[in-house]
Amino acid sequence: MKQPKLHPRNQHINGYDFDFLINASPELQPFVITSARNEQTIDFSDNQSVKQLNKALLKGYYQVDFWDIPDTYLCPPVPGRVDYLHYLADLLAIDNKNLIPKGKQIKVLDIGTGANLIYPLIGNSSYQWHFTGSDVDPISVKIAKQIAQFNNLKFDIRLQKKQSNIFTNLIKFKDIFDITLCNPPFHSSIEEANKGSERKWKNLNKKSNKFVKDKNNLNFGGQKAELWCPGGELQFIKNMIAESTEFQEQCLWFTCLVSKKENLTAIYKELELHKITEVKTIDMAQGQKISRFIAWSFYNNDQRQEWVKSRWKN
Repeated sequence: MKQPKLHPRNQHINGYDFDFLINASPELQPFVITSARNEQTIDFSDNQSVKQLNKALLKGYYQVDFWDIPDTYLCPPVPGRVDYLHYLADLLAIDNKNLIPKGKQIKVLDIGTGANLIYPLIGNSSYQWHFTGSDVDPISVKIAKQIAQFNNLKFDIRLQKKQSNIFTNLIKFKDIFDITLCNPPFHSSIEEANKGSERKWKNLNKKSNKFVKDKNNLNFGGQKAELWCPGGELQFIKNMIAESTEFQEQCLWFTCLVSKKENLTAIYKELELHKITEVKTIDMAQGQKISRFIAWSFYNNDQRQEWVKSRWKN
């Protein structure tokens, strides 16, 4: 069976070129090891190794000169994040005569941008889109603003003051967004999040007692809002769909990652309940991991064409 690959435009589709990455960011060199197959790699269970890999990827491929986050914050794998952005570009292209729209006139809202600011950094470098990021964690907002500032990027990073809100009190009266994106909290409780992390340790051939001893040394770690929320992923997406109705004229496409395939049936029912005009499910793959995102719009095809004509400079 042929293994599914990353998006064709994903620069990481053939794996990591460590010689290139070390040249871009020499700080990566001490963390590169040789695998049992005599291939260059890193210890993906080690927080510092993953952070240095991300720094090198962002600098080498996306011209991000400065990037750093606290050890206890989520350090996301770059290739999968890149895939989401490329598939979003393809979605926008459908309404634009199959041409990917580029430039700062394309307005993107990143819900839960995190301290890492990963989607705005990659999306701006790849397509020159303008990003607005939001987060419920004040420290994440502060760090994200610093990363943008140090890289001379004019992103709008906003604090969502009420944790139970997603778009409400965040999207302003005059805001217009062409697309939203979100990597929602996956778990429904801190206990579930911890169990998930422990499973990942075991998958990386690490002993479970190391997880107990050193919870801060997690490349799949993160703060509360990054990992879990009441009701988990499904409830978060349901809330997002309900709130999107209030801003249906201010956004062309709403989208959100869906990690658990079994949640799709309930998500479709929620979309139908709110009489969404168009719904798309976009499948993605990274090695053996299959993921997808759900996209919905309150505009029909003709209305989206008018949006493009009036707002985008082709």
